[in-house]
Amino acid sequence: MKKLVIIGVGGFGREVAWLVERINNVVPEWDLIGFIDDNKDFHGTDVNGYQVLGDSKWLRNQSEDIFAVCAVGSSKVRKKIINKLGNQKYATLIDPSVQLSNLVEIGEGSIICAGTIITVNVTLGSHVIINLDCTIGHNAVINSFTTLYPSVNISGDTILAECVEMGTGSQIIQGLKIERATVVGAGSTVVKNLPEYCVAVGSPAKNIKSLQRE
Repeated sequence: MKKLVIIGVGGFGREVAWLVERINNVVPEWDLIGFIDDNKDFHGTDVNGYQVLGDSKWLRNQSEDIFAVCAVGSSKVRKKIINKLGNQKYATLIDPSVQLSNLVEIGEGSIICAGTIITVNVTLGSHVIINLDCTIGHNAVINSFTTLYPSVNISGDTILAECVEMGTGSQIIQGLKIERATVVGAGSTVVKNLPEYCVAVGSPAKNIKSLQRE
């Protein structure tokens, strides 16, 4: 079994630990040795049966092969963490209940949670999070560090640029593009292309706020 640590000890990190357990119940693959988190208050504590081993420096200092996966929902924060870690081996985790064709490309470090359906000719970048009960249609392209929160519906021929966040229960109709680092609010319906670095809410989703650029 391959050694694995989860980056982030928050709620989603604990859900990812459960995802790892579900994978191992089918085919033993991962030796989950614990969490890492930059919040020192957690160091040395036990979270759901797993030790919080230290911070990102602890991981960088390990000489043996240890895989990591970043369970931080915020797209921008997740990207900063990955960039800070530098050269690291990353696990790709797919819940056993996920339905996907053999025509799906998935980048390293991505997490796909229970109940999700991904159809055909879909491309997922690296460190993408697909939360519980999402659907992704044909020819969709979801770029690196994007987050789909629970029950998001992505129609066919859509493009989500890097670091997009789709709120719980949101959806996008076919053939559209959401540009870099835009956030779509929970329950919103995207019916036209959205520009980069904005917040869009409502049905139809409208741009209500500009976000600070990196």
